[in-house]
Amino acid sequence: MAVVISIDAGTTGVRSFAVDEQGKPQGWAYREFTQFFPQPGWVEHDATEIWEAVQATLQDLLTNHLPAGTAVAAIGITNQRETVVAWDRTTGKPLHRAIVWQDRRTASDCERLVEAGHLETVRRLSGLVLDPYFSGTKMAWLLREGGVENSTSLALGTIDDWLLWNLTGGVDGGVHATDPSNASRTMLYDIAGRQWSAELSEILKVPLSVLGEVMPSSARFGTVRAPIGGGALAGVPISGILGDQQAALFGQACVKPGMVKNTYGTGSFILMNVGASCPEPTDGLLTTVAWDLGRNGGFAYALEGAVFVTGAAIQWLRDGLQIIESAADIGPLAASVASSDGVFVVPAFTGLGSPYWDPYARGTIVGITRGTGRAQIARAVVESIAYQVRDVCDAMAKTANTTVAELRVDGGAAVMDLLLQLQADQLGVPVCRPVVTESTALGAAFAAGLAEGVWASTDEVLSSWQEEHRFEPSGPRELADVGHNDWKRAVARSQGWARP
Repeated sequence: MAVVISIDAGTTGVRSFAVDEQGKPQGWAYREFTQFFPQPGWVEHDATEIWEAVQATLQDLLTNHLPAGTAVAAIGITNQRETVVAWDRTTGKPLHRAIVWQDRRTASDCERLVEAGHLETVRRLSGLVLDPYFSGTKMAWLLREGGVENSTSLALGTIDDWLLWNLTGGVDGGVHATDPSNASRTMLYDIAGRQWSAELSEILKVPLSVLGEVMPSSARFGTVRAPIGGGALAGVPISGILGDQQAALFGQACVKPGMVKNTYGTGSFILMNVGASCPEPTDGLLTTVAWDLGRNGGFAYALEGAVFVTGAAIQWLRDGLQIIESAADIGPLAASVASSDGVFVVPAFTGLGSPYWDPYARGTIVGITRGTGRAQIARAVVESIAYQVRDVCDAMAKTANTTVAELRVDGGAAVMDLLLQLQADQLGVPVCRPVVTESTALGAAFAAGLAEGVWASTDEVLSSWQEEHRFEPSGPRELADVGHNDWKRAVARSQGWARP
């Protein structure tokens, strides 16, 4: 039996995940890595620690979770997308801590670019908004203030690129490349022209020479040369790269225009497949590349809504307020009360993403009374996740001039029945949880396996998707709307709080 391994390098940890030729999970290994918060609004990672976590989880997977002698047909990579690594290709060392997608240090830079009249060009070419969420201004900051000097040995890239380079040999001929799904998150990629943009490079002051080659998402990028697993992976092709949310869209079988998925992770990311034609920019949402499967299935775009904090709010209840001991406690505690009794939590810890795009918003709790307890606050956090996803889905339906027929969901919080029922009630459509909720890892594995012939076509890949549970809307629609309207009042109070 051959397996395909997916390396899922997320925001808080790395998972190495193996699936067989039927798309069934065969084992996984996970390791968290350190989160650094050097200043308010700044979030960083140690890129070397991420690479070490990749090596450790691959070793663990091979040694402890797969039968001895299991053949590995291909490796796929999926990753937190906008996080930026600068490294020296001569020494192999990172030149600064990785700046994470959540980081807001370039908010004022984005404002200056808007004031200089660049927003329309950025929207037209990249499909993005001028927000510190994206990679371009992070790269510019590293070159301007981060002590990173432009040179022939400098590499700037997203996490997929950093891992690919190390896996394929590093200083000894490592491949410096990415795919369109990740490139389209940098604010330096022309999504209609499908290439790095000289015009955006000039606006952001990031030289294109330091960026990697953009290759199809499903293609052979290189082969493993790093000494992992006692050489057990030597020569295995690395044949798929997808940004985590596009990988989840693919893993959820959303291959037809109009299909929508949401991943409940550190944040929540709602994507709608809009087909092979690049749509016009739209307020409140992003236009992004879904994937380039090349000869294996073609090119697709997506509309995206990015919610910065959902699962991270549950971690805050656990680590910051210590209201719960583990993330798994949130569901039972929130379900122990029938409502939040008018309490609303707006978890704008790092600003608000879609559809508000306010980097100066900050977290807010409103509606507290003397009777408010742990359970009401916990339920308000769970409700905030459902409200934020509704905000995005409403904007998508309006933009695409269509209705969202159903929402396919995955990610850590998708195990919470209360959340998914609240989500169905807010959207007024079914919410579907698949049998395999690790859709991000699954999508990257599928992309890699397609390139190497493990699966002959997208139809063969996607026939493996199975529904585990469907949550139908319940209760009066008017009641859901009242809650959502009060939510929007709470959001208004959080906006602009940290503006200088």
